[in-house]
Amino acid sequence: MLKVSHVYKYFDDHCVNNDISLDLKNGEIFGLLGPNGAGKTTLMRMLATVTTPDRGEILIKGENLGPKHVPLIGYMPEERGLYRKMSVVDQLLYFAELKGLARSHAKDNVRKWLHRLDIVHWADKKMEELSKGMAQKIQFISTILHEPEFLILDEPFSGFDPVNADMVKDLIIELKETGTTILFSTHRMDNVEELCDRLAIIHEGRKVLDGSIDEVRREHFKFEYDLSFTDVVTIPEHLKYRKLEVASPNTYRITLEKDEPFNSLLDWAYSTQKLKAFGEYLPTMHEIFVNKVSNK
Repeated sequence: MLKVSHVYKYFDDHCVNNDISLDLKNGEIFGLLGPNGAGKTTLMRMLATVTTPDRGEILIKGENLGPKHVPLIGYMPEERGLYRKMSVVDQLLYFAELKGLARSHAKDNVRKWLHRLDIVHWADKKMEELSKGMAQKIQFISTILHEPEFLILDEPFSGFDPVNADMVKDLIIELKETGTTILFSTHRMDNVEELCDRLAIIHEGRKVLDGSIDEVRREHFKFEYDLSFTDVVTIPEHLKYRKLEVASPNTYRITLEKDEPFNSLLDWAYSTQKLKAFGEYLPTMHEIFVNKVSNK
């Protein structure tokens, strides 16, 4: 669906995006992560055709990204932009027609989504009369009304309570299942692990990590194992480990030395005849993110 090749973007002498390359597949959810000021929004604005790269290339469906591709794209920026004096329905119709929908098609889609999100009774209200969460729903609808093939969501869960956040998650998954390619940015790592097929982390303008969730977590495995026993046990001295954490009197996390065979730990654990659970501990995306952007 989308290929970003060696993209650079400068503001005066400052390089905001430095040699960024990404590859987004059809019908996948891709997480674009990074700390504040990393260059995520600048990159998303280029993908949405708001700005253009100073160097490099962006292809969509094999063609150079340009104005003719705008109808294929839905973009919800972090700084929301709705007209406060317009009614909900007029605003949605306006955005749908801007994206090329015929008025009859736009009306059908507006009606469908207002019913879907249970806000049809707010259709004639002005935006200034809506709560922040309700306005967020309208912003989300305006982004997907024209049925884009490529969806860009910048902090899509901001402003939602847990119930509405779950509703938006379900909609994102549903859109993916219908073939929509979705790129979204968030600081909520639990959402990343729950939704993303693949991700990239950008730090100080550069890409520092790229891959699937499973690949990334496996790549950062630190030889940590969780063991739970039915009773208190004593860790034997012959095991070579760097760290031992005791979560409870009979639950442990052991970090082995790299040259210590995994089987030596497993054999001892079984020999105690008290083993209840044993498993690898793979770092969370939160831990990986913090490690990657803390300049360690």
